[in-house]
Amino acid sequence: MTRLEQIKSRIEAALPGARLEIIRNDSPSAQHSLLVDNEHALAVARFLRGDPQLRFDYCSNATGIDWPDAVLKEKVKVKKVVDGAEKEVEETVEKKRQGFLEAVYHLYSMELKQGPLVIRMRTGNRADQAHLPSLTPIWRGVEFQEREIYDLYGIAFDGHPDLRRILMWDGFQDYPMRKDYVEPDDYEYEPTPHDEVLEKTQKHYAQETKS
Repeated sequence: MTRLEQIKSRIEAALPGARLEIIRNDSPSAQHSLLVDNEHALAVARFLRGDPQLRFDYCSNATGIDWPDAVLKEKVKVKKVVDGAEKEVEETVEKKRQGFLEAVYHLYSMELKQGPLVIRMRTGNRADQAHLPSLTPIWRGVEFQEREIYDLYGIAFDGHPDLRRILMWDGFQDYPMRKDYVEPDDYEYEPTPHDEVLEKTQKHYAQETKS
């Protein structure tokens, strides 16, 4: 049993009903993570910080990820009659996946000198269900990082003490780190447009003049 599996089992024993899933990372880093259900996220975070064998008392980083709607291809084995005989063959099927947003936290124990433990939470979608519980009450250092995720990805952190934009101004529209974000063509906030920005600005004002 891996260390992550042990932590998962320990949480499940302490918090019956918590829904946890190990998300594999097949890249060379092999930094697998633990997906936590939103309903139990605060309780899980509190346990991870307070359990004497874990003591994850420091969150070094919190970031967002955008997963737009996608069509995923999956290979499945089905039984078919081939040349008069039933055989098991492999086929590729397509499945639609509704888009969602994630918040990912990297945890360490300064006391026990262990980590990182990567945990993540997932929104219901990218529109009206883009809410997650704030983990600021557990790790105070994520306050500004959750504000940044809110600002750039549009995840609303319920229970955050001061949820407002931190990089973009209050009147800014949309969320710049979403994969379907479209840059404006006027750049009115650019005091001295140049290069590609200047070209877009000229096209924008040319269209305004015609209209």
